[in-house]
Amino acid sequence: MKELERDLGLPSVLAISIGAMIGSGIFILPALALDIAGPSVIFAYALAGLLVVPAALSKSEMATAMPEAGGTYIYIERGMGPLLGTIAGVGTWFSLSFKGALALVGGVPYLLILFDLPAEPVALGLAVVLILINIVGAKQTGRLQVVIVVVMLAALGWFAAGSAPLVESANYADFFDDGIGGLLAATGLVFVSYAGVTKVASVAEEVEDPGRNIPLGILGSLGFTTVLYVAIVFVLVGVTDPGTIAGSDTPVAIAAEATLGRLGEIVIIIAAMLALISTANAGILSSSRYPLAMSRDQLAPPSLADVSDRFGTPVNAITLTGAVLLVLIAFVPILDIAKLASAFQIMVFALINLAVIAFREGNAEYEPEFTSPLYPWMQVFGAITGALLLTQMGSVALIGAAVITVGSVLWYLVYVRSRVDREGAATDAVRRRVGRDVLTETEAAVDTASREVLVALTKNLDESRERALVAIAADMVRADDGRVVVARFEEVPDQAPLTENVTTQSSTDLSYETRIEGLAEEFDVDIEADEIVSHDTKHAIVNFARERGVDSVVAEHEPLRLRSRLFGDPIDWVVRHAPCDVLLVDNLGYDRPQQIALSGDGDPYPPLAVDVAGAFAAANDGEISLWYPADWQGTETYRETIAEYQTELSELLSVPVRTESVGSDQQTDADVVVRRGTDQRLRGALFDDGPALPSPGCTTVTVYPHESQRPGLVRRLLERLTF
Repeated sequence: MKELERDLGLPSVLAISIGAMIGSGIFILPALALDIAGPSVIFAYALAGLLVVPAALSKSEMATAMPEAGGTYIYIERGMGPLLGTIAGVGTWFSLSFKGALALVGGVPYLLILFDLPAEPVALGLAVVLILINIVGAKQTGRLQVVIVVVMLAALGWFAAGSAPLVESANYADFFDDGIGGLLAATGLVFVSYAGVTKVASVAEEVEDPGRNIPLGILGSLGFTTVLYVAIVFVLVGVTDPGTIAGSDTPVAIAAEATLGRLGEIVIIIAAMLALISTANAGILSSSRYPLAMSRDQLAPPSLADVSDRFGTPVNAITLTGAVLLVLIAFVPILDIAKLASAFQIMVFALINLAVIAFREGNAEYEPEFTSPLYPWMQVFGAITGALLLTQMGSVALIGAAVITVGSVLWYLVYVRSRVDREGAATDAVRRRVGRDVLTETEAAVDTASREVLVALTKNLDESRERALVAIAADMVRADDGRVVVARFEEVPDQAPLTENVTTQSSTDLSYETRIEGLAEEFDVDIEADEIVSHDTKHAIVNFARERGVDSVVAEHEPLRLRSRLFGDPIDWVVRHAPCDVLLVDNLGYDRPQQIALSGDGDPYPPLAVDVAGAFAAANDGEISLWYPADWQGTETYRETIAEYQTELSELLSVPVRTESVGSDQQTDADVVVRRGTDQRLRGALFDDGPALPSPGCTTVTVYPHESQRPGLVRRLLERLTF
C-alpha cells in the first residue's frame, strides 16, 4: 500500500488548525450567540476555549503515539474498540463535512455584498475547486492554508486595531443579564468554533517531526485562536448597537463598515471569504482521511484506502467526501445540520479524553512523545464538562447525534463485525481493573476460613454419599479448627404434630448419630449431629442456618423435575434465601482428592470457588488445576491479561497450581471439580445448572456465595463485556 508523504511542517500545521477554526467562529457564529447570551458571548468564547484544553492535550498525546491518518477515529478505535471507533469515524466524518459546507454557504452572504451572484452555484463552485486542490496533494493544500491564514489574520488585525478605540462601554452593560443558562447555551453553540483545533491530527501521517510539530500546532493554535476570538468578539460587541448584528448573516462586515468605512468593509469581506474557504479546505483535507483510516482497518470498503500513485493522496476518500459536501450544499439546510454535528463533536471530544485513560491503563503498546499533564484529572474534567455541554445543545441536536450513532452501529453490525476481531485498550484496562478487584476479593476470602459449616441432609442417602458430604465440610473447616454441623431434615405433613416426632427416636436415628460420631474421629474435626423435623424443609434449613450463624451450607444438588419447576425445588429455594454461602454437590464420592479442578470460561474464578478449592487441596496435599475451555478464543491482549491473572492467582494460593485447557469431550484426571453457580434467577428456576464443561466423571461442587458477597450489577456487566 502506498504511504502518504510527510511534507507538512509546523507552519502548515499551525495554518491548518487556525484556518479550520477562524471561519465560522468569527464570521458566522457570533451573531447567533448574541441572540442567546448577549454581551456575555465574549466570556462564552473564553470558556469554550478552556473546555477544549483537555481534548487538545489528549489528542496531542495520542497523535504523537500514533501519527497516522484518521486522527479522532484512530485514537477512539484503538482506545475504545471497533464499535465506538466506527461511531467516531462515521460521525466525525459527517460532522466535518457539515462544517465545511456551512463555511462555504455562510461565506456567500459576504460575497453578495459586493457582487449580485446566485448563492448556491457560487458555493458549489468553490467546493469543486477545493476538492480538486485536495486531490492534487496535501503539500499544495498546506501551502494554500498558510497564504490564506496570513492574509486573513492581517485583515482581522487591522479591523481589531482600527475599531478598538471606538468601542462604547455602554454596549457591555447588563453583561450577564441572560444568566448562567444563557452563558452555557452560548458556550455550547460556539464550542464548534474550536472543533478544528485538533483537525491536524487527522493528517498526522503527513506531518514532519510529529512528536514536536503536532503538540505545538494544536496547543499553539488553540491559545492563539482563543485570544483572537475574545478580542474580535469584544470589538464586535463594543462598536455596534446591541441589536444591530444579532442574527445578521454578515456581522463582522457590518461592524467594519461602522468603524472603518467602505474600505474596511471590503477588507473584511475578503478576509471572511478567505477564512471560510480555509475552513472548508481544512474540513475536506481532514474529513477525507477518516474513510481512508477506516478502510485500512476494514471498517469501510477497501477502495477508500487507495492512495494515488500520481498525486500521493487518497483520491477515492476525497472524492466521496467531496460528493457528500456538494449534496449538503445543494439540498440540505446546512446551518441546522451543522448544529447537530457540533453536538456529536462535543461527544467525540469527551471520548477522546476517555481514550487516553484507556491507553494508559491498558496493556496496549503506547509510547507517546508528548504526555498530557495533570493525568487523569485533566481527562476526567474534559469528559464531564463535555457531557454537561451536551445538555445545553437542545433536544434536536441530541436526537440528531443519536441518529448518527444508531446509523453507525447498524453499519458496524452489518459490515464491520464479521470482518474485524479487535478490541480497544479500554476493554483491556477495564478487564485488568476487574481482575485486580477479583484478586483482592479472593485474597480476603482465602484469609477468612469457614468456621462452621452445615451439612443439610434432605433425603435418605447411602452411607458413602453421606460420608462424602461430611468429608467435604470437614476439609473446609480443618485449617481453622472449625465445626461441622450435620443435620438430617425430615418433613412431615402439616396435620402431624412436630412434638411427637421430636420425642420419638428410632433405631435409624441412633445409627445415624453413631455414624456421625465415627466420622468425627476419622476426620479429626469437631462434628455435631442433629435432626430437624418440620413441615417445610427449605424454611427449616434457612432458619437453622440463621439461628446457628453458620458460614456455609453443604447439600446435594437435586436435578429439577417437572414438579420442582412448577412448585419450586427445596435446595434451589435455599440457595436464594440462605443467610450464608451455599455449596451444592453432584455427589459421586469424595475420598482424599489429589486433583482439584477450578472450572472457568476464560474469566476470573469466583473468590468463594477459589477458597473452597484451596481448602480441598490444602487438606489433602493436592494440586489445583485452573481449567479454561480448549476452544476459547480471544485477542492476544486478552490471553496475556488472563495469563497474568492466573499467575497472580497461583502466587496467592499456598498449594501447587497449574493451568489446563479442557475440551468438551476430553477425559480429565480431576478428582473434584469446583465451579461457580449461576446467579440468574429465571434461568436457575427453569433450567438445570448442569456440571462444568466437560462432564468430569467425578464429584462437582457448585458454589453460590451469599448475596452480600456477590458482585454488583455493574461489575457483572463489566465482566460479561470484557471477558
